[in-house]
Order: sequence, then structure tokens, then C-alpha cells
Amino acid sequence: MQEWLFSFLGIDNWFEFWWVGLGFLAQGIFASRFIVQWIASEKAGTSYVPVAFWYLSISGGLLMLAYAIYRQDPVFIFGQATGVIVYARNLMLIHRSKDAAHDQT
Repeated sequence: MQEWLFSFLGIDNWFEFWWVGLGFLAQGIFASRFIVQWIASEKAGTSYVPVAFWYLSISGGLLMLAYAIYRQDPVFIFGQATGVIVYARNLMLIHRSKDAAHDQT
């Protein structure tokens, strides 16, 4: 079973197995943001991006960035690193606007 699993995943040992597991977890978190956005849009009756979308984006993006660095894949590293910057900036803007709204009350 172990031999088949390692062959299927293209890995050689359990250390790599856990990295692949982290990669799958990261992809699951990242993909779940679209389900969250879809549900929020259906509830709103219009296209809507909830704050949870950005938290799932940055969480999944950081985990995938760690996986990409482990795999030493420069294309994957560049793509995830730039995405994480965008997600972080969106969260900063969201929190800044909430703070400004709070200061006005």
C-alpha cells in the first residue's frame, strides 16, 4: 500500500507525504473561498465578496506558498507570493474602512 501511495503521489518518503498533504489542505482552503463567495452572493442576490473570502485566500495562499517553496518551483512561488500581497492589501483596506466608519460614530 505504501509503495503504491508513494508512487501515485510521486514521492519517496513520509516527510514528502506530509508536504503533499499540506499542499492538498492548502488547495482545499484556497478553493473553499469560491464556495463561500457563491453562498454569500446567493444570499445577497448580487455578486458579493465577503471578508471571509479574503481570509481564506490569504490562509490558503500562504500555505501554498510554503508548499511551493518546499518544492522549489519558481513559477508557483511567484504566483502565490504576488497573490498573498493582493489578499493582504484587501484585508488592510477592509479593516481601514471599518476603523474609519467606527471613528465617525
